[in-house]
Amino acid sequence: MALAAKAKQKVIDSKALFAKDTGSADVQIALLTSQIKELTDHLKAHNKDQHSRRGLLGMVAKRKKLLTYLSKTDTKAYARTIKKLGLRK
Repeated sequence: MALAAKAKQKVIDSKALFAKDTGSADVQIALLTSQIKELTDHLKAHNKDQHSRRGLLGMVAKRKKLLTYLSKTDTKAYARTIKKLGLRK
């Protein structure tokens, strides 16, 4: 269920704050969002896949923690990330 290397690099390039940025909260949130979307599509087709559902819930929780961190440390980046990814507050 992992993202393909090209898709992952595309997400990283779109959200990177500087060259070779892969660990900032913005990039991590964008990667988790793309993985969540992919896994959600998978679960629509395979609704009894409980192992993947548990992984999805973990990803959602991790993204929520990162968003909380980002909102506390940099509110402008938080608002920009929410708007660009189309997430609810």
